Amino acid sequence: MNVAVQLYTLREFTQTPAGIRETLHRVRALGYQAVQLSGLGPVDPGDLAQMVADAGLTVAATHVSWADLRDRFAQVVANHHLWECADTAIAAMPPEFRHPAGYREFARLASEKARALQAEGIRLSYHNHSFEFERVGDTVGLAVLFQAADPALQAEIDVYWVQHGGGDPAGWIERLAGRVPLVHLKDMTIVQGQQTMAEVGEGNLPWPRILAALAAAGTRWAMVEQDVCQRDPFESLALSLRHLQEWGVA
Repeated sequence: MNVAVQLYTLREFTQTPAGIRETLHRVRALGYQAVQLSGLGPVDPGDLAQMVADAGLTVAATHVSWADLRDRFAQVVANHHLWECADTAIAAMPPEFRHPAGYREFARLASEKARALQAEGIRLSYHNHSFEFERVGDTVGLAVLFQAADPALQAEIDVYWVQHGGGDPAGWIERLAGRVPLVHLKDMTIVQGQQTMAEVGEGNLPWPRILAALAAAGTRWAMVEQDVCQRDPFESLALSLRHLQEWGVA
């Protein structure tokens, strides 16, 4: 399993081309060799490809909005070929689909896009938050989604949000084994009684179980992400990487 930075963690630094360029070099200096593109300000796709190469990085994956996937499909494909990137993930399900029948309809629509991307050599995954763990009959929304979806639609499991929703991160990775090419790694801790995001290894998630499940599932890329950091985001990313290196992952 390879390790990358989810650039959404650094979105406050990546809203201009100059900021993106500097951030990519800082990411490489931390010891990371790849990034997931997300949370960027306006930038020409060709310029972005050159910035990534100049920093000595590769594009492991991207996040894509449902609107872009639906309405600008050809551009999404062209960009991924330009970036030499074979993985993308739907960042979140639009609110209008977040009901029992909606999960099944979204599964149908996303499966169509997954098959179309597959024909272009690109894998499409779905990235969960915690709203997908609301009950739908005797199960949860995420189960309905993947039961109804074509196997071409893969999963980008976010271990924090699974735990936040009351699920078992390792259990969900095991449940979707062979269908989890991407994972988001961040930890959960409790601060003044509230669930709070933490650096990998600085919280309470059961990392030995999670990492063993990822190895068995054949996950290709682990994206280190922290939506909200309690310290400088670059320091947070460095600390997460240090723990992953100590565990022999990175």
